[in-house]
Amino acid sequence: MLRSSLTQVFRQVVRNWSTDTSLILERSINRVQLLGRVGQDPVMRQPDGRNPVTIFSMATNEMWRTGDGQAGSTGDVSQKTMWHRVSVFKPGLRDVAYQHVKRGARVLVEGKLDYGEYVDKNQVRRQATTIIAESIVFLSDNRDKE
Repeated sequence: MLRSSLTQVFRQVVRNWSTDTSLILERSINRVQLLGRVGQDPVMRQPDGRNPVTIFSMATNEMWRTGDGQAGSTGDVSQKTMWHRVSVFKPGLRDVAYQHVKRGARVLVEGKLDYGEYVDKNQVRRQATTIIAESIVFLSDNRDKE
């Protein structure tokens, strides 16, 4: 009895292993961390009758010093600002973000990258990159209170 059950299980494993390679899953990582300031107050949308989403923009800055590369040399400081679109789908986090994220607030957003397409009002197909937030850490109120 036990021997026939083990044989049956073994045959099933071998059959799946030899014919179905979709069972082999590789581990991969899609993680993003952004530390910056909120560019606009969040809006909540419910696209096409699906789950609501809270959306806001966020700015991060990259700074560098230009110069001849010599130690102790002074040069001009340059800055580049990058804007990111953040979407929050998790029900509890979505509501907290909508109520408490404000323009100018400093936040840490952790999540994943998502690439998509949409058709704008002129019927032109556009690409969009979005950060899907999985956690938000509030680091300060807006700039006026700092």
